[in-house]
Amino acid sequence: MGVKEDIKTLLVQSSWTLKDLAAEMTRRTGRVYSSPMLSQKLYRENLHYKEAKIIGEILGYTLRFDKN
Repeated sequence: MGVKEDIKTLLVQSSWTLKDLAAEMTRRTGRVYSSPMLSQKLYRENLHYKEAKIIGEILGYTLRFDKN
């Protein structure tokens, strides 16, 4: 799975919509996020690490790297 599928799965499991996520990201960062903007970032897999970390925090997850 790619980042798009992973985040969309987490949204469904957490009962969040992309619109709600965008609004919460805007509230937390002060930068304007919209659902179409987030959708395009996910589609293009052009999400910054900082944004992925914020999304994880909003949905109740911690972004981490595990060594194989």
